[in-house]
Amino acid sequence: MLIADDLDQLLEILPYFIRKPLEIHPNRKHLIEIVMDLGRRPEARFPSGPQYLSTRTISWYDLDYSIKRVGNFSSDNRSGIERTLHRISSIRNRQGNIVGLTCRVGRAVFGTISIIRDLLETGQSILLLGRPGVGKTTAIREIARVLADEMEKRVVIIDTSNEIAGDGDIPHPAIGRARRMQVSKPELQHQVMIEAVENHMPEVIIIDEIGTELESLAARTIAERGVQLVGTAHGNCLDSLIKNPLLSDLVGGVQYVTLGDDEAKRRGTQKSILERKASPAFQIAIEIHQRKNWVIHEKVDETIDQILQGSQSFIQRRVFENASIQIVYEDLGAEIGSQHTKSKKKLLVHDHKDVEDAHVEYVSAAESNSFSRNDDHVFGIHNDVKQLLIYAYGLNFQEIDAVIALFQFPLIICREISKADVILALRANLKQNTKLRQVARARRITIYTIHSNTVPQITRALKKMLEINSVAFIKWSEFCIGKTEEQVKALNEAKWAIEKIVLAKKQSVELLCCLADTRKLQHDLVKFYSLRARSFGEEPYRRLRIYPD
Repeated sequence: MLIADDLDQLLEILPYFIRKPLEIHPNRKHLIEIVMDLGRRPEARFPSGPQYLSTRTISWYDLDYSIKRVGNFSSDNRSGIERTLHRISSIRNRQGNIVGLTCRVGRAVFGTISIIRDLLETGQSILLLGRPGVGKTTAIREIARVLADEMEKRVVIIDTSNEIAGDGDIPHPAIGRARRMQVSKPELQHQVMIEAVENHMPEVIIIDEIGTELESLAARTIAERGVQLVGTAHGNCLDSLIKNPLLSDLVGGVQYVTLGDDEAKRRGTQKSILERKASPAFQIAIEIHQRKNWVIHEKVDETIDQILQGSQSFIQRRVFENASIQIVYEDLGAEIGSQHTKSKKKLLVHDHKDVEDAHVEYVSAAESNSFSRNDDHVFGIHNDVKQLLIYAYGLNFQEIDAVIALFQFPLIICREISKADVILALRANLKQNTKLRQVARARRITIYTIHSNTVPQITRALKKMLEINSVAFIKWSEFCIGKTEEQVKALNEAKWAIEKIVLAKKQSVELLCCLADTRKLQHDLVKFYSLRARSFGEEPYRRLRIYPD
């Protein structure tokens, strides 16, 4: 990963007593910004935290020394150093005099976007989200260079604050062959966006910091004209973008819809619900949480629908580490980072420069044991005794214990909901307890309800639990012993389809075509769930269709 920062040119505009400590600082390569405030000590900010550079305080003379060595400040109080990527922002008093400077270090980092190289090649519009300073502008600058130089597309950058291509009339070499359009006033950015499409025939338009409703509408207009968009916006995640009335149009907008009684009952929701208003302007969204830790949403429309319905299940996380890219699909129902983490699939990409030339290694769920919650516990397995943990709400524990003992069910009553695999409750009590439903939804725990606290109904419910969760008594690593990599992948596909579509949504699903011996293994897995399946098509394209109960 190559880094060009032109740091010496930024240090030249600083007074000597600030410049000298930075020139010999051991951590200068990681410098984020220098802060000069009137009457205060100068401060350097690093990823590890701020540090004072001198015991001397900043005077009017020191501020004037730096101001004279940079370009003119625009209406948004920003300036820069010509032919560099550094940004100098000013703070003014009520009389308009500058009383503070923030000198932000601009770096061109080559190789940062190998983590999403495959997404750029799709030609879809990409939106980058993240808090200030997390590296959105650095990433978008590298994206512009890759699209213009390596993919040979006509790229136009709308550079409102001269932060992408640097200050001055000649753009910085970091953007490659991409063209740069400057914006005279920040409030006119949306007009320049439309002008770029009408006058310069771009295939790709790069926009930094979409922040107003007019810019959001301009982005939608550009997307409807068939131009690929790559933009950034402030916000930690898609949820925050949905709640932002100025920017929600980027992801399709949100509106209240009133359902009829029958439709609301069918969906199991209230009559007034939130729905997406239109197709998103961006098809792919990337949340940059840390510089080398990104969350990818490859289908923004589907993700927004899931968020509005409260049913988002998985996220794709990509981590750049030790010259390799690790792609992990995380279950949002699990407590990420704890022993309850359920990573469904991992993809390790050993990267040199580009993902397309990389070696890909699949780590199957057989190795990660997607059913297990830790190394020793498979759905309540203790000392090789396989048992399902039940949290009983509003029921007589003695009656449940009696039924379990009578039929010798492999079940245990659990006193803590956090440790439970399933919940058994009276339907009348459940309707009044919204908190229990919220906890169950957050932890992806299935709730079984009965009408009355009687032995026959309890027995019927416990049998149903065991029938549906019969697959829980398979140790997945043992089930996959002796299977080829292709067979393990096919079994994982079948398991995911059964759990997330057939059982959760009560819909039939077709799997990908595979060979006869692999289909037989999928048939065996379907039987463990007590479901039905049939094979369709002609060899070698014959495939399995799984039906709900």
